[in-house]
Amino acid sequence: MGVKKLFWQDPYLTKASAIVTEVDGREVTLNQTIIYAFSGGQQSDSGRIGDYEVIEAKKEGLEIRYTLPENHNLQKGQEVVIEIDWEKRYRIMKLHFAAEIILELMYQSYNEPEKIGANITNDKARIDFYWDGKISETFPLLETKAKELIDADLEINSEFDDLKNQRRYWEIKGFGKVSCGGTHIKRTGEIKGIKLKRNNIGGGKERIEIYLI
Repeated sequence: MGVKKLFWQDPYLTKASAIVTEVDGREVTLNQTIIYAFSGGQQSDSGRIGDYEVIEAKKEGLEIRYTLPENHNLQKGQEVVIEIDWEKRYRIMKLHFAAEIILELMYQSYNEPEKIGANITNDKARIDFYWDGKISETFPLLETKAKELIDADLEINSEFDDLKNQRRYWEIKGFGKVSCGGTHIKRTGEIKGIKLKRNNIGGGKERIEIYLI
């Protein structure tokens, strides 16, 4: 089953204890974790394992490997406290779900346009499409419908649809059900407000950038 991913059970958890299960030079693994590793376009969390800052978090199958500074002295079997930078995580959670809403609205409103990339950091989210023309022409519709969903403060349910392979989904009843293994907020109202910006990236490709306001 790999590491137990507490960030799925409770994405609002900022501190937990864990046991070091493997040490390979600067890389360590844990029996359970709250520190998300880059996946599906979502940026890794910043955090600490014991006294050491996590330099890199890397997903490897069902496992997550954490790279620590050269001078760490963690040992296999040692109990450690793990913490995340909550401010960064929470902004990522809100931007991630804002991007999920915009993507689902694009699919529902514009006949399944082809998504070619996505990235979520704590500054902004972006979604790239093959698109003929200016994608900003969609913004009045997208921003209006997204505002309706946010203002309605709807419940977001996140669960496993394949526990063995650790595949997850989110669902808003009456709106959509989408496969996604990121960390999700509990209600749409937490986003508060968003602003969209167009970025023409050439070659028939258009980017929607999403910002919190």
